[in-house]
Amino acid sequence: RYRGLTLVLTFLCYTSYHLSRKPISIVKSQLHPNCSALGPNPRNNSNSSTWCSWAPFDGDNYKELFGALDNAFLVAYAIGMFISGIFGERLPLRYYLSGGMVVSGLFTALFGLGYFWNIHVLWYFIIMQVCNGLVQTTGWPSVVACVGNWFGKGKRGLIMGIWNSHTSVGNILGSLIAGVWVSSAWGLSFIVPGIIIAAMGIICFFFLVEYPEDVGCSPPLHHDAGGVTSNEKDPEAVTYNEGPLSISGQSSADRSDSPKEPAEEPEAISFLGALRIPGVVEFSLCLLFAKLVSYTFLYWLPLYIVNVGEFLGAVRRERARRGERLFIPPLSLAAHFGAKEAGDLSTLFDVGGILGGIFAGLISDYTGGRATTCCVMLVVAAPTLFLYNHVGQNGIGTSVAMLIICGALVNGPYALITTAVSADLGTHESLKGNAKALSTVTAIIDGTGSIGAALGPLLAGLISPTGWNNVFYMLIAADGLACLLLARVVVKEVRGWCGCIARKRGYVCT
Repeated sequence: RYRGLTLVLTFLCYTSYHLSRKPISIVKSQLHPNCSALGPNPRNNSNSSTWCSWAPFDGDNYKELFGALDNAFLVAYAIGMFISGIFGERLPLRYYLSGGMVVSGLFTALFGLGYFWNIHVLWYFIIMQVCNGLVQTTGWPSVVACVGNWFGKGKRGLIMGIWNSHTSVGNILGSLIAGVWVSSAWGLSFIVPGIIIAAMGIICFFFLVEYPEDVGCSPPLHHDAGGVTSNEKDPEAVTYNEGPLSISGQSSADRSDSPKEPAEEPEAISFLGALRIPGVVEFSLCLLFAKLVSYTFLYWLPLYIVNVGEFLGAVRRERARRGERLFIPPLSLAAHFGAKEAGDLSTLFDVGGILGGIFAGLISDYTGGRATTCCVMLVVAAPTLFLYNHVGQNGIGTSVAMLIICGALVNGPYALITTAVSADLGTHESLKGNAKALSTVTAIIDGTGSIGAALGPLLAGLISPTGWNNVFYMLIAADGLACLLLARVVVKEVRGWCGCIARKRGYVCT
């Protein structure tokens, strides 16, 4: 019962985190729309193409300014994440998580209030993004630590793959909520998500249970003395200390022999100690490039859809003017989606992310190869991104299918590394049962990934003026680097499989 409550509550908490991050990508196309499509300028200014834009995003450098907004949040998030895990190991997780959610809601709402207060200075929006990026680092180490405290290693990949769909669910809900007001009063696209995350923070404060011991339960067993997951039948089992609800195989007589005095509290692991855990460095660097790709889509996909629609629409009109036969399907992106329609279509990428996270967790549980699963998905993702850029705009059906496939292949490895892999490494056998490493390891891995999350949107803002093709080439190169960085761990996993097969067949693999 408590395990299920923890899983659901942390799911809703982090859903609200991503829900509050998404509006900026939806509102971008409204901050700098194509004003010429709205008719003549009522103020009779000479610049008819930007009269309806929101200053300071009404200039030709609007993409660079959007990149600066994204980067302000993501750089602050990346820096804060390395510190956040250290605090998360030493402060009560319930206070730390709920406090961060309430403050994050405040800064999200303040960004939206810039619309109603008629603020047109860049520094205001930059400061709100920086502050929000810092306080949002309270979320990920806290929720992963809470789930890791309740669940053993057994089916962690599948459980956390399903649980990690909160990222995509939050992005989808954030897109839909922001889309309701983006064309009428875009400030509400931030204020409403801010209220939601603050409300969830209050609920978290009253109902979150951090540790099984807090409610009279025993913690799950991650490894036995030999480093193998304990409890073959149900590695996930959380045993109760007393009463008829006991699900442990341990008898009451065995429990009576247990010492009554509590064990000495282990010290929290140091930053360098966490880096020495095998696999932390490799997966951290891989996540840097995987998250670069994912967050570029998160922040720029709606604008890409709008821009491609405008370009194809212009091509179609020009061909019609010349009397040429049109080969662009009538249901293609040439129909020119507005901000709301582009935001709704972009949610399909996150739908694919849900499927990819579950699939990656299931396969990695079955094979035991977390790195190999990530590597295969990254290899397939590279040509899929190329195809989406070149044929994904040829029709609605093609665009829908390609967005779902790209989302699955891009977000699958990202989801697996930030959840099951982080929990595995945070409870690694080399730690000898010290549970005080989970938050720090999670923060190191996600903090390194957040550097990529900051670089991706920044590079997209700088490269996109030269053409969207170049942005996709950058994303494909990042996928390739992410795959290469896991090569050593993949070789180790393959050798492990080879040795296992050799032992079953009665000979040694060389």
